Amino acid sequence: MHLRLTDSTNERARELAIAGAPDGTLVTAAEQSSGRGRQGRRWSAPAGSSILMSLVLRSAPRLLPLIAAVAVCDVAGEQASVKWPNDVVVQLEPATTLAKLAGILVEGRPQQAWAVLGIGLNVAVRLQELPAELQPGAPQAESGASVLPAATMGRTPREVEPTLALLLGALERRLAEPAETTLEAWRARDALLDREVSWSAGHGRAQGIDGEGRLVIALADGGHTAIGSGEVHLELID
Repeated sequence: MHLRLTDSTNERARELAIAGAPDGTLVTAAEQSSGRGRQGRRWSAPAGSSILMSLVLRSAPRLLPLIAAVAVCDVAGEQASVKWPNDVVVQLEPATTLAKLAGILVEGRPQQAWAVLGIGLNVAVRLQELPAELQPGAPQAESGASVLPAATMGRTPREVEPTLALLLGALERRLAEPAETTLEAWRARDALLDREVSWSAGHGRAQGIDGEGRLVIALADGGHTAIGSGEVHLELID
């Protein structure tokens, strides 16, 4: 299903999943009026500039957010990496600046054996097209208060549809791989490795992910902790 304008592709896909839509049902849109990311944040992009898609999956794998992030990196190229848990980013100057290329949102009802995988991927968004508060270095962008896109793949609007085909192919391949392959591929794209990070309960140095996809953090006292994606809002420490 392709829509010229919708409030949220995830909302449309959720409705279809609840109604019994089969595995692989896809909803795409040229524009969203209420696109959203993790923790209720808003996702926005100029019409026709980005992949806006939601995919219904039955019996989704436990590492689905990580799988999706790796698949997006496959399409975005070598410059792309993953800011835990599942934001695909590129590094800008200064080196501490990570600009968002794609966001991933997984929603579902495990008791009914379905999940909706939502992906927003910039294809032809130019930095200068973004509002001032979302430019790299702006306080709102740095704080993570918004998940609006802040990077571009440097392609043209005509390439949105071919890029979507590439992404669906990458997802199909990655979904068929064993969990250990996913973890290895994700770790190779880890944007936070050895960076100082903070969250509501403290701060430390990111040390990759464990077998459950949790972020492992080395603490100042020599100990370690592992945090899940639903537990924190994470920030880089310059």
